Parts: sequence; structure tokens; C-alpha cells
Amino acid sequence: MLQQVEGRHPAASSRASPAVGDLSLSIASGEQVALIGPSGAGKTTVLNLIGAALKPALGHVMLDDQDPWLLSTAQLQRLRGKLFYAPQTPPLPPRQRVVTALMAGRLPNMSLLESLAQLVYPRHIGQALEALAAFDLSEKVWDRVDRLSGGERQRVGLARALMSSASLWLVDEPLSALDPTRARQAITTLTQQARARHVTLITTLHQVDVATAEFPRVIGLRDGRLAFDLPSSQVTKSVLAQLYAQHEHELAGVGAPVIDLPPQPASVNIVHCR
Repeated sequence: MLQQVEGRHPAASSRASPAVGDLSLSIASGEQVALIGPSGAGKTTVLNLIGAALKPALGHVMLDDQDPWLLSTAQLQRLRGKLFYAPQTPPLPPRQRVVTALMAGRLPNMSLLESLAQLVYPRHIGQALEALAAFDLSEKVWDRVDRLSGGERQRVGLARALMSSASLWLVDEPLSALDPTRARQAITTLTQQARARHVTLITTLHQVDVATAEFPRVIGLRDGRLAFDLPSSQVTKSVLAQLYAQHEHELAGVGAPVIDLPPQPASVNIVHCR
């Protein structure tokens, strides 16, 4: 998926270090992967590179054996329609009703006329209720977004994924506004729904205990580079200590694996995502 990619924020100085450098990763269709690492490690940049929202300065991003940046504008838009990106702070218009905000997950499959009609008379109410119920929010379907708490808004943003027909979900720090109970519920819902739909799920997480407990594969990033790519069972205390060295405060109060095995060497195979 990523072949020796270097990524730089569009507003960054040409003399600034890239946010991501010389990164190669392969994620197969249907995999569930957690990206972890200290603040500033490049996790969000990786999601933007994979989602074709950020053009790599060097290297290649391959989606379905295609380089998105060699496609025509129309082809690129169709490819992006197969992706769902959930930012840490969901872009929900404050005066919009929840049901209307949810319909944004279906926009890639709608014509302009259909999308405008949704603003007046939302359709697919049943699907919206099911998506909200999965996150224990069905009673909020007709509420305005600005009357929701921060955690409720975050869960509405995640419920959008269930409204989409995307085959790849890119989710950035989905638990930042949630208490531990809601966080576990949200991440379990995402992983179960992705598995049932055969969707590829890539999530950045600050909570390393959730990453190792809920995801079979964990990728560690540090300073924009690959630190490790391991099965979650091999992400030990020693591995985490190396990843978060000089950033130990970010691990404060966060659980870690009980069994501390010797660190294993990272291994990355290049297999294009389908």
C-alpha cells in the first residue's frame, strides 16, 4: 500500500523534516490494524496518505493496485468514494439534525439531486436508526448536533461509517472524547461491523491497551518512521517502552500486556491492498 513514502504537511516549510519518511507498509483487504505512537509520530499523516487526501512527496501509495495520483480527477473521486475517513473531530454542522449528518456517509453513492433532497426529507431512516443503535444513540436521531455532548458527537461521526458502502475505513483517534466504557463499546462496534462487512479498518489510537486487546496487528510509528509491525500478542512492555521513550507520560495509566516477551524484529511485506 505504501512504498518508501515520504509525506509532508502542505503548509510545512521545505526545510522542515517530513512528517513521514521512507515508510513502506502493506495492509491486505479485510485486515484490522491499529497505528500507535507518541504525539507527532505521523499517525494522522499516514491515514491521509492512505486515503489519498495528501499526495506523497516521494514514493508511491497503491490502492487496489492503482496509484491514485496518476488517475484522472473523475477516477480519483470514484476511488475516494470507496474510502471512509473519520477525523478525530467529526465535521458535523452544529444546526444540523443527527439524521441529516449521518446521511453524509452515503453521499458518494448519491447524485447531487438526491443529496439536496436529503436536506429537506431524509431517507434511509431505518438504516440511520440501526447505525445509531450500534453506538447506543438511537434516541438522538432527531436531535440537533449542537445539543450533543462531545462524546456523542464523536460516536455520531463513527456511526457514519455504518451508513457508507466504503471498503476501507480510516479512523483517527476515535476514543479521545469517550470514557473507558463507551470507548470499549465504540471500538468493539467498529471492529465487529468491519469484520461482518469484510471492510479493511485502519485506526490510530492513543490507548495502547485497546490497540493490543482489540486489533490483531499493531503498527508502531515514531518520528514519522516505522518502529515495529507486529501481531498484538508481541507488543510487549519492552516494545512499548522503546516506542514511547521520552514520552512515557503518554502511557501513564494505560494498560500493557502482562507477559513481557523479548522484542521481535519488525517485518513488512509489500502486498497491494485490494
